[in-house]
Amino acid sequence: METITLGQLLEAVGGTLLGEFQDREALIQRVDTDSRNIHEGALFIPLIGERFDGHAYINAALEGGAVGCITARERENYLPGKFYVKVSNTQKALRDLAAWYKGRFDIPFVAITGSVGKTTAKDMVAAVLGTKYKVLKTEGNFNNNVGLPLTLLRLTGEHQICVLEMGMDKAGEIDYLAEIVKPDVGIITNIGDAHIERLGSRENIFKAKCELLPHVKGNGLLVLNGDDELLSTLRGHTTVPAVFYGKEEGLEYQAHITGGDSVSHILCRLTTPAMDREVRIPALGEHMIYPTLAATAVAERFGLTADEIEQGLTQFVPTRMRMNVLRRGEGITILDDTYNANPQSMRAAVSVLADSLGEWKVAVLGDMLELGPFSPALHSGVGECLGRAGIQCLVAVGEESEHIAQGARDSGVPLVYHCADKEAAKVVLEELIRPNSTFLVKASRGMKLEDLTAFLLEHTKEA
Repeated sequence: METITLGQLLEAVGGTLLGEFQDREALIQRVDTDSRNIHEGALFIPLIGERFDGHAYINAALEGGAVGCITARERENYLPGKFYVKVSNTQKALRDLAAWYKGRFDIPFVAITGSVGKTTAKDMVAAVLGTKYKVLKTEGNFNNNVGLPLTLLRLTGEHQICVLEMGMDKAGEIDYLAEIVKPDVGIITNIGDAHIERLGSRENIFKAKCELLPHVKGNGLLVLNGDDELLSTLRGHTTVPAVFYGKEEGLEYQAHITGGDSVSHILCRLTTPAMDREVRIPALGEHMIYPTLAATAVAERFGLTADEIEQGLTQFVPTRMRMNVLRRGEGITILDDTYNANPQSMRAAVSVLADSLGEWKVAVLGDMLELGPFSPALHSGVGECLGRAGIQCLVAVGEESEHIAQGARDSGVPLVYHCADKEAAKVVLEELIRPNSTFLVKASRGMKLEDLTAFLLEHTKEA
């Protein structure tokens, strides 16, 4: 973050000073919202959640090195040498500060949302643009109404492009985030079933994702998945120029798998308005053509050459627990895709497992959350996918995953285990480890199946 003054903070959030501190030239070096991780010279913004109120930690933050704080309430006492800025709502103050701070930077902003693959697309776009520009991108899961403003507040004068991921679990959230960013380029990766419990239908998910569209600048660009049945209906109906990508004929950006080693990379043919060549993608699965195409479209928008794009694609590194390929001894491979899951990403991951070189293929799958009344059928569909893909063994973990297990049995998977929890799954997994095998581990974030990835690492030899 570039240093700002207390006076600028007051202007940005429309706040008023409390207490005796009146030095409007006091400097703020960063913004923190977690009192357990306060940095010297930081502004502390106490947020209010369902189970916590950050106001209770204001003194701890100030004593820990923060130069001042924002508060929605007057205080019983004020620490000397610290400033207190009163606002009506601390969450809104964080948003207002981020929007004001973003306005100091005359650089392009790329916003990415979608049901599946937005983190991979963000990482791919940043990797490709990084061959020519200094890029700031969303890190980890900082894609919500707290994380996105904090990401914007990491901008410095050295950054030339900012790539932001936008997550949501209910209507209105993308609108909230996009209003802050007002992106030059907007990407929607697809429309799936994630969060269908709250939104009720894929059509409502589509509407929620499309909240991004009116916030894209008039001279900007929309980059949309043309293979998605709902997004494809937007062709010719956007107020901002749009390009579509996918496998279908007639799309501006097309890709087709041409090869790969089922171990470390795929090869695909990219056909765009500016290039036609085979490229190597250091990741597995046919679904990887979609973030590749999105990144290519953005790169061409910002003037990268075909050689620069190809170089950037080879530098792609997935975020941790996003289909990380972990090589172990005795020909054992662990596909750690435990960060999150929904029906679409589950099927894509099963496809990667099916294409792997292991003689013994085991799917370790946990519950997919927030699917509501659609949950039984959607879980069962994943199980049926395992049978069609020829997977030999399933270890299903969790209450909802019983439906995955039943679907797998019905579709002919030879060995199916259902485990109530991770401890029970560990007992089963220990008996399933054998040479020349591949394990896929995947579930929704709340299941924390990375514990099972760690178990497999502990019980296999280093390569």
